[in-house]
Amino acid sequence: MSNHQILNPADHGELRVLTGAGAALGDAVMACLVVPAEFRRLANDYPILFRKDDATGAFSALALFGFEPGENLYLDGAEWHALNRPLAMAVQPFLVGRSRDADAPGQVHVDMEHPRVSQNGEGMRLFDAGGQPTPHVERIADMLGALDTGYRASGDYFAALARYDLIEPFSMDVTLDNGALHRLVGYHMIDDDRLAALEPGALAELHAEGHLLPTYMALASIGNLARLVRAKNRRGDG
Repeated sequence: MSNHQILNPADHGELRVLTGAGAALGDAVMACLVVPAEFRRLANDYPILFRKDDATGAFSALALFGFEPGENLYLDGAEWHALNRPLAMAVQPFLVGRSRDADAPGQVHVDMEHPRVSQNGEGMRLFDAGGQPTPHVERIADMLGALDTGYRASGDYFAALARYDLIEPFSMDVTLDNGALHRLVGYHMIDDDRLAALEPGALAELHAEGHLLPTYMALASIGNLARLVRAKNRRGDG
């Protein structure tokens, strides 16, 4: 159950949030939403795959953390073993909220029921003694803005991929050292053969629109699936 409130010093002047890593803080998830603008930053650490909404036909991008629900193979106790975290994870427990005017600027909301909201006085303050946002809140606001902008632009990105038929279904059977089998189904990825066969004019168009770089980054990120398999084997829990 969530409880979203507009962040403000009157109601949240003493509020603190926990900024570490841990399953108890909401980090034990198999995947999270990512946007094309952050593919370059994330491609070194995570496999980036696509999912299609069966109802709408719309695609979204995900950074994959594990092979089963609730599994984050980058998480080891209180340590997150990756250079970067996806924006959607890094901003928690904050989110973008909007007024009834869809054109109005986004607002910083906080989910008061999120496990990162401190209940014991520990953690990072959000406002100083004078009611001004702390540097942490300013960083969060910047990340929320980037995430919101990236999400709004993602429709054009996926439309460009569809225009050149660059998305193909993807599935993967993973057999671990202990014999356990895991199957990834329902995902999509970049069709590298079609990408390689694009004519120069199409490549130039994708580049001019800012879609070519994230496409190559998503394709390169697939190599991180082997990293996930190695991490799963090290844990030895099937």
